[in-house]
Amino acid sequence: MGYLDSFVCAVPNDSREAYRIHAEKAAQVFKSFGAERVVDAWGDDIPEGKLTSFPMAVKCKENETVVLSWIIWPSKEVRDEGMAKFMKDPICNMEENPLPFDGQRMIFGGFNVLVDI
Repeated sequence: MGYLDSFVCAVPNDSREAYRIHAEKAAQVFKSFGAERVVDAWGDDIPEGKLTSFPMAVKCKENETVVLSWIIWPSKEVRDEGMAKFMKDPICNMEENPLPFDGQRMIFGGFNVLVDI
């Protein structure tokens, strides 16, 4: 059934285009290392919660938007190998290729696919 990585972060609104460019470059690298699909989605209808919410989870500021991303891999093994290669790729050199958002407020994790219809 595959394996899925997911990321949630807060991106400054004036960095939307820089984020899109960064995400497209990263997607090509992920795909070269075995990812089947890479999706980045700019928040449009993200309500504030009372106890928890996407904006609260990433400490989203007034001038930022929540972005949800996911990477679909054929298996956890392919993901583990691909992610290890990705972390060594020049795209991960933060001095030469800084993130267009605060990476310390990013939430991420890997998931076994339970339902895929």
